[in-house]
Formats: sequence, C-alpha cells, structure tokens
Amino acid sequence: MKKISVVASCFNEEENVEELYRRVVLVFENLARYELEMVLIDNASTDATAAKLRGLAQKDKRVKVILNARNFGHIRSPMHAFLAATGDAVITMVSDLQDPPELIPTFLEAWEEGFLKVVAVKPTAQENFIVFNLRKLFYRFLNAISEIPLINNFTGFGLYDRIVVEHMRALQDPYPYFRGLVNEIGFSMKTITFDQPRRMRGLTK
Repeated sequence: MKKISVVASCFNEEENVEELYRRVVLVFENLARYELEMVLIDNASTDATAAKLRGLAQKDKRVKVILNARNFGHIRSPMHAFLAATGDAVITMVSDLQDPPELIPTFLEAWEEGFLKVVAVKPTAQENFIVFNLRKLFYRFLNAISEIPLINNFTGFGLYDRIVVEHMRALQDPYPYFRGLVNEIGFSMKTITFDQPRRMRGLTK
C-alpha cells in the first residue's frame, strides 16, 4: 500500500483546520489502496489553531502535528513540513480550504500515469477581481526577470513524488522559493487547472 502525505501549513486557522481534516479524510475513504498521513504545521498561531491540531492528532494517529516555537514565515514553515512528510508522494495545500482536497484523486491518477509532479494552477479564482489581476501582473514581471520560467497561476498546490522531495532536501536551501524550485529541478510534470474557491472563514494570510 502506497503512503500519501497531505501537508498543510497553518497560521490562525482555528475556523478551518477541522474542516480541512474532515474533507481530506472523506476523500481517502474512497481511496482504499492508499495509506493517509497528514502533516499539519502550526506557525505560532495566536488563536486556538494549535489546540485544535492537538485534538486531531489525539483522535487520529494518521495526523502528525508540528508546532513551531515562533513564526518562521510562509516560506520556511511549509517547506519544513514538506520535508518532514514520509509518504511515497506528498500533496501540499493551504489550510484555508482554497485548495480543494477533492482534487486529490485527480492528482493521484496523474501520478500513477508516471508524472513525478502534478501541479494545480488557477486561471480563474472566486476572489476580488483587482487583487487577482494584480497578482497575475506580478508573476508576469517575475517571469520576465527570471532565468527559469515560473508556472503561471501556481501557488504550490500539487503532488510531488518522493524523488522530487528528496531532490529538494539535497539542495539544502535555507530560504527556498518552493514555487520556483518546482520548475527549476525538472522531472516530468502534469498541470491540473481549477477554479479557486473564495475563502469562506477567517482572514486571508
């Protein structure tokens, strides 16, 4: 049985972490051929996120929790959880539910076809029109000055084979830009498009 690690970074997501867990578990109830591991890292939240994560880990041994002693930022904290995962493949997502867990079966299908990276891109999103288009302009600018083309409309949401995980570990980058590394390191990749849902609860981080 192949192990799949679902990794999510949390910061003040007390309103979302239990729903994230529920939806991920529901998806894997229909994926009996896979073993689930959830790695949830809390980036020194100031609300009840850490307490709720402890509760999830106590009731379900598949849930692994990392509680940061301080806020290590939105780059290093998710990367630490990514490298801590032990699955044959690692799926990364945000904990605010704007990365829908229901895409996991689609990721796994592409992985089983032989793709070592399966990345989700959002050409559309249910968010403020101005913010969405400003973000697109920003990444267009980054692409213009970057030696390695970036993946347009990509936030990191996707599946990565163990080979990819270990290659990133070997880089030993103290401040890794994950979205850039995904394209830079190579390996076979498939792109999945989705319409990113609007954040339902809590504040955008």
